Amino acid sequence: MKRFLILLILPMLACGGFSDSVAPTITPLSPPQIDSVPATDTQPVPLTQTSVPTANNFPNANDYQWTPIINGLDRPVDVQSAFDGTGRLFIIEKYGVIRIYQNGQLLDEPFLNIDDRVNDWSNEMGLLGLAFHPNYEQNGYFYVNYTGEGGHTRISRFTANGNSSDPASEKVLMIIDQPFPNHNGGAVVFGPDGYLYLGLGDGGAAGDPLKHGQNPNTLLGSILRIDVNNGDPYTIPSDNPFGNEVWAYGLRNPWRISFDLANGDLWIGDVGQGEKEEIDYLPAGSPGGANFGWSIMEGSIGYDGEPQPGLLLPAAEYSHSNPYEGCSVTGGYVYRGSMPEWNGIYLYGDYCTGYIWGLFLSNGQFQNQRLFETGVTITSFGQGENGEIYLASDNGSVYTLTRK
Repeated sequence: MKRFLILLILPMLACGGFSDSVAPTITPLSPPQIDSVPATDTQPVPLTQTSVPTANNFPNANDYQWTPIINGLDRPVDVQSAFDGTGRLFIIEKYGVIRIYQNGQLLDEPFLNIDDRVNDWSNEMGLLGLAFHPNYEQNGYFYVNYTGEGGHTRISRFTANGNSSDPASEKVLMIIDQPFPNHNGGAVVFGPDGYLYLGLGDGGAAGDPLKHGQNPNTLLGSILRIDVNNGDPYTIPSDNPFGNEVWAYGLRNPWRISFDLANGDLWIGDVGQGEKEEIDYLPAGSPGGANFGWSIMEGSIGYDGEPQPGLLLPAAEYSHSNPYEGCSVTGGYVYRGSMPEWNGIYLYGDYCTGYIWGLFLSNGQFQNQRLFETGVTITSFGQGENGEIYLASDNGSVYTLTRK
């Protein structure tokens, strides 16, 4: 498909970045900034803590760096693992290709190539999300989110065999109409309950003109929850709160959602309008029906209205001004890898500034600290089956967090 790069729309604004074929090592920000934000009383259930740091006890970022492991990719926007014991990383390239990184090498042959059906004319369109079935080793199923004909969102299942998959194996589960070419979301994630969770934006334009955010009867502006193990092509879980696919709502453009590998907590990066970027949080076991506030609220401030009971406040937020810390949040993952000092810290970043923060909940308060200034555009984070964290950038590289 012919590629038209219209670099004007969030979440991936053209903010520069490195263009060299060899990616630089990312150095930490110094000095760090620390914010302590009280957890709101709107959290549905209390957190069951699992090996989190003590308050304000972040690792010294100067002792760590983001080390490049892959270069030469074509606009990588997601990094995933199959959790099948092979240690492979699967990297989505926006224009419709999934690549494999295995045993320190980027394989020449793609895992999947569907560029013939991916509509990528807008900066926020393309092949956007990937998840592997919990029984992937047995059934070979994986699921993708992409914009297809007409720019509408497609959720599809493919079947893999070894290091490749057949594009003709596509089974379309859902087609979701998109009224505008931005705010497509794109996340595809299996939850601890075995259901498939999907992150959908509010349909685009600015200010939620169709008011999807506060309408749980539309699939837009929501996190969807479906059962792909029963029914054809899926069924709606009986405990979904609205009798449809919607599980949570009030989101503008959730650019990356993730579940903590250790305890099942859900973390959401929701791209803001003009003032605030936010991270939202739901502890494991939360019932459906959470309302994150858009477009009544943008972050913790009013947008179409004023803060009111029943709307969940962010776990963390940052500003587009005073001080300028970024313009488009990239949601991340809770670290569960080989460096115990990072265990339990949720790492997330901003596409425009390349800043990376750490966030965790301790004794009822969210501890939030800016840790790294990467100098690259952060399109996505990823997590290996060993719990290590990866970072993808528009510069064509993937990095991992390491000690110096």
